[in-house]
Amino acid sequence: MTVQDLHKRLEQLKQEINFHNYRYHVMDSPVISDYEYDKLVSELKEIETSHPEWITPDSPSQRAGAVPLDKFVKVSHPRPILSLANAFDVDDVYAWYERISRLDERVRSTRFVVEPKIDGLTVVLHYHEGFFYLGATRGDGIIGEDITANLKTVRALPLKIPVDGKGPKPPEDLVVRGEAFITLKEFEKLNQRLEEAHEMTYQNPRNTAAGSLRQLDPSLTAKRPLTILIYAIVTGDGSVPYTQTDRLKYLQALGFPVPEAYLSEDLEEAIDAYNKIWEKRDQLLYEADGAVIKVDNLRLAEDLGVVGKDPRGALAYKFPAREVTTRLLDIGVNVGRTGVLTPYAILEPVEVGGVVVKQATLHNFDYIRDKDIRIGDRVAIKRAGDVIPYVIGPILDLRTGKEVPYNPPRSCPTCGQLVEHIEGEVAWYCVNTSCPAQLIRNIEHFASRGTMDIVGMGIKIVEQLVESGLVKDVADIYTITKDQLLTLEGFADKKADNLLASIQDSKNRNLARLISALGIRGVGEVMAVELAHHFENLEKLSFASEQDLLQIEGVGPNIALAIADWFSRDTNKKLLQKLKKVGVWPMEEPESHRSSESNRLSEQVFVITGTIEGYTREELKNIIQENGGKVTDSVSKNTDYLLAGEQAGSKLEKAVKLGVKIIDLNALNKLLGI
Repeated sequence: MTVQDLHKRLEQLKQEINFHNYRYHVMDSPVISDYEYDKLVSELKEIETSHPEWITPDSPSQRAGAVPLDKFVKVSHPRPILSLANAFDVDDVYAWYERISRLDERVRSTRFVVEPKIDGLTVVLHYHEGFFYLGATRGDGIIGEDITANLKTVRALPLKIPVDGKGPKPPEDLVVRGEAFITLKEFEKLNQRLEEAHEMTYQNPRNTAAGSLRQLDPSLTAKRPLTILIYAIVTGDGSVPYTQTDRLKYLQALGFPVPEAYLSEDLEEAIDAYNKIWEKRDQLLYEADGAVIKVDNLRLAEDLGVVGKDPRGALAYKFPAREVTTRLLDIGVNVGRTGVLTPYAILEPVEVGGVVVKQATLHNFDYIRDKDIRIGDRVAIKRAGDVIPYVIGPILDLRTGKEVPYNPPRSCPTCGQLVEHIEGEVAWYCVNTSCPAQLIRNIEHFASRGTMDIVGMGIKIVEQLVESGLVKDVADIYTITKDQLLTLEGFADKKADNLLASIQDSKNRNLARLISALGIRGVGEVMAVELAHHFENLEKLSFASEQDLLQIEGVGPNIALAIADWFSRDTNKKLLQKLKKVGVWPMEEPESHRSSESNRLSEQVFVITGTIEGYTREELKNIIQENGGKVTDSVSKNTDYLLAGEQAGSKLEKAVKLGVKIIDLNALNKLLGI
């Protein structure tokens, strides 16, 4: 790049960064992620470092925030409220350490404090004789905005210190700095309330907190679940401690909520502390985009001074980005085991959380509609931990008018059959059980431990059987021959014999297991038991009307419709005929003919927890169900017994709280008359 091109790029960067500063600090509505913004600033600083003569007073590198809005009264800060230099990897951290060590040799023997870098809105709080009287935003670092009335609505903010009257006496005039934010849990609740009220939801907690604190009407701020953490003293007197560790303790003694902090003996320990915070990032109550490494000795930090807008004694070590923006190129559709159609985003490749992402989930078609996501949009993408990346929403202000609205498909993208959408449900379904997209997962479910329990038929074997053409539906499992199995990779005589024996044994499974194995939408193990008891065989169940089904406990309109619809399909009728022909047609003994012995647990609801020696959970579940009982997964007021073994966890606690009877294996045997 020529000198002329480099200078042109510098001017372009200044213009872009100033625009994004305005969007972030003034409008509280950024159009790029923090990660992308930081990269622009980093590039600007790199150019200015190589050409210091190009640095001008209006450069974004020379300012700490943004110009305050005219609608607020201006507040002059008693000292500059500076931002921090960023590090994006461990090399950047060591480079910072070496720079400040060369400036002052004391750095090499100092301790460091590491705190989470909360992603919220910086606030400055003023106290006189212990009473809160003024609160401001950071603004441009020199002048902020008076948001006192709004801050008073934040319940975590002490209006008088010390809070309990027993703490240390504060300086006559005390100014502290902190971060206002909304916890992740409260943010989810807020969006849920807005969604239920059919109002627009928010994209992230930081913008929501910033927008809430900069309302002209404090009553609107009071409706937002804001909280605060205080981490610095801007001005005080000689009674204020001079290490960051002691200052946090001092602030806490005054009644301020403070962030967790790790005291480190050296830089290596500080980096370890950063890693600890990073590892538990998803367990934090709030959004954090990094950790701040601070020189613990605040006198030393003061002596190190400031470079540009950054104090030399502290550094923001950023986490790998997990929220970025990119272009939505198209929307694809996956078909799941139960026929649910799930949309996904096809993206212009982008790095997020250290991984290059080309696709992201869009949750469901209602999500696309409600967020007004269009093909061609610039969209925000988030990836938290190992979770699949998802689209947060479109950046509306970047639309050009060429974006294309999306309509859900009317036919299955795999088999071409018309899809169904039940009113009141979010999902769209392909109800063709022979749909190739569903086949492998359907067969895997059919053979799984909780249904027909065909030992040795895991997902890899199922894939081989389907891909070889030996199995086109679940009934074909029972027509496989040994010679056919021996043609498949990995099969020898013993493995083939074992699988065929397990297939033959599965014909002995009861009716409830077969009903559950069919994968009818909304029919799990408990519902399958109810249907088996009521209809006694698949033929009777197949002729049941929606009204017949609604008479059964636990069957609502949507499940009744799904069951009746499944049995009305020609492909499914043919499947049932094939199952009957191969001998998979269990019969349930009529209720009136069952002996009292086999009905000892009739209508009793059980939950199983912990480990019970000599039995698997499936075996215990079968024993209870074969004796007329029901087994559910969660403890509720409708639970009659909790069968508890060793290492019983939260279910045991809940059972005690609800007064549910807790039994062991001996007590179960007594109920069974054993």
